[in-house]
Amino acid sequence: MDAVHYTSTRGGGTPRTFSEILLEGLAPDGGLYLPDHYPQVSADELESWRFLSYADLATEVLARFCDDIPLDDLRDIVHATYTPEVFGNARAGDDSAEIAPLHLLGEENGTQLFLLALSNGPTLAFKDLAMQLLGNLFEYQLARVGRELTILGATSGDTGSAAEYAMRGKHGIRVFMLSPHGRMSPFQVAQMFSLNDPNIVNLAVEGVFDDCQNIVKRVTEDAAFKVDHSIGVVNSINWARIVGQVIYYFHAWLRATDGPGQAVSFTVPSGNFGNVCAGHVARMMGLPIDTLVVATNENNVLDEFFTTGVYRMRPPADTFHTSSPSMDISRASNFERFVFDLVERDPVQLADLYRALDTDGYIDLSGTDAFARVAEFGFVSGTSTHADRVATIRSIDARYGITVDPHTADGLKVAREHLTPGIPMIALETAQPAKFGAIIDEALGHPPERPHSFEGLEAREQHFEVVPNDVDTIKRLIVERTAG
Repeated sequence: MDAVHYTSTRGGGTPRTFSEILLEGLAPDGGLYLPDHYPQVSADELESWRFLSYADLATEVLARFCDDIPLDDLRDIVHATYTPEVFGNARAGDDSAEIAPLHLLGEENGTQLFLLALSNGPTLAFKDLAMQLLGNLFEYQLARVGRELTILGATSGDTGSAAEYAMRGKHGIRVFMLSPHGRMSPFQVAQMFSLNDPNIVNLAVEGVFDDCQNIVKRVTEDAAFKVDHSIGVVNSINWARIVGQVIYYFHAWLRATDGPGQAVSFTVPSGNFGNVCAGHVARMMGLPIDTLVVATNENNVLDEFFTTGVYRMRPPADTFHTSSPSMDISRASNFERFVFDLVERDPVQLADLYRALDTDGYIDLSGTDAFARVAEFGFVSGTSTHADRVATIRSIDARYGITVDPHTADGLKVAREHLTPGIPMIALETAQPAKFGAIIDEALGHPPERPHSFEGLEAREQHFEVVPNDVDTIKRLIVERTAG
């Protein structure tokens, strides 16, 4: 295999190794890192992986992207990550011992409809699968280079708790997590703010998620501050988060098929475009994916792009606060990686498009060769509303006896609009329904079940600070809390 190096979508700098970009997040020129080529997996190699454990499969996939980490070290990191002890929060009634069990719901319109359960981690959300890996990779790399790291993150709901549970107690790591004040579910708030670890700092920003994400971006664009305070990120702008999610696309395909070359489709609830971007990477590596379905909520800027070719940001005041809050995002940071491939990896054109986005608030690819490539890459999309979520939660419960969270309901609603007879459709789960009690109660007339370890969560003491939507305030707090 050819060695993989990483370059910025904006074209600046020289190619770097996985270990060199792991602790950074954004590239110095403000772009996102991508591999200089997508490593290919042949049909024969894929078949040889069919009966691997999740950890062994993860090692095979990651080794293609992390080739500067000794294979034995990588294997140890992965096997310490994907264990029954870490991923033991299976939902009620699921006796599977798998890290990410694949459930056949049934057949609809001549299509097998699957649900990929991704919520068995410590925070009951799909982000645990990549975040737990990232925490162990960070600790390994920091020990190698003798450094400490200050992580600055932004969350619309699940990223924050997944990051904090992955980083708590990690040597040499301090976490500053920004969240939109008053815009997460009570469970999500309690899960984050009930942590009282000395290396975790929760900051509730007076604004929306996009404001939090913009603060992270602006802080990390300050090259001197970033170096002086060893700033790193855990949001999906960090490439390691994306590659950690690529694994379960391979895992799901291997469980849903029984022979080489069989195509499947995936539906992914999407706000920041990281999860479905991982599916795009898997497809580019050779995984037989027919269609990648992007499911959005009322903040449907991605659906608008895939329908019209115009990607139009919404200002914070026009970003809806919905019942699937983890998708309440109007600027998807990972979308840049996909646009880079759409423009055939031309960093000059990419930089011009994002200057226009920052200036005019939109990117217009309608009628271009770049937009035509959307279909070549197998992307379609759809929108789900609150009423759709409620109806889908009821429908899935009545038909299959399974309760799904509102984001997964968004995905299943849109998945049903894009079924192709004979091609299995795999819907990716976002989280366990316990995190979103209000809408489950509305839909089914009773609260969702939750693992025993989370009983009484909302009553626990909470530790956080409300802060203004201001970059300088966040910088000052980082300086104060990391002094000495």
